[in-house]
Amino acid sequence: MQQTRQPTREQITGLLLAGGRGTRMGGADKGLQTLHGEPLAAHVLKRLAPQTGALLISANRHPDIYAVLGAPFGAKIVADTLPEFPGPLAGLLAGLRAARSEYVLSAPCDTPWLPAELAARLAQSLASNAADIATVTTADADGNVSLHPVFALLRTGLAADLAAFLAAGERKVRAWYARHKTVEVAFTDEHAFYNINSLQELADLDRHRGPG
Repeated sequence: MQQTRQPTREQITGLLLAGGRGTRMGGADKGLQTLHGEPLAAHVLKRLAPQTGALLISANRHPDIYAVLGAPFGAKIVADTLPEFPGPLAGLLAGLRAARSEYVLSAPCDTPWLPAELAARLAQSLASNAADIATVTTADADGNVSLHPVFALLRTGLAADLAAFLAAGERKVRAWYARHKTVEVAFTDEHAFYNINSLQELADLDRHRGPG
């Protein structure tokens, strides 16, 4: 099988996706909701920063607050160029266009336990499979596999194709991935990719030190 050189940390820009509507949180800006005294976005940035070179935050609301959160990490704020919060692909497009590196590693703002080896494992698999995109799967105790497509390492050269896909009215992440050589990387710790979907979940978790 053809292989490509594995991306280094400096060749990867981290992209925190915090530009959604927060509909399942009553319209709240999800990344700014607090867990253990810190905004969810701050938890994710602390885990993402050691794995990447530059950092970007995709935020369509409260850019000044996100700029303060991102300042310790040198993160820059980017916003969707498409109206009406069309979904994570719009934030991904903004990140791909803004990145000055060959690769972007994306992660959502509501997953405060993402693994420290996320970038390294995705980079290794992307290179060994000569792929364009590497994303994450996990399996539960019964062996049921879940795809976590918003966790992904992508080539920034895909930006033009993604822009055309969105311009055609398409919005589904998996449908866009299917247009490119995509490899799925199995992680054993499903809790690491646990995403917080409601204010009640957040309140429950705030009384504990981890997911579940």
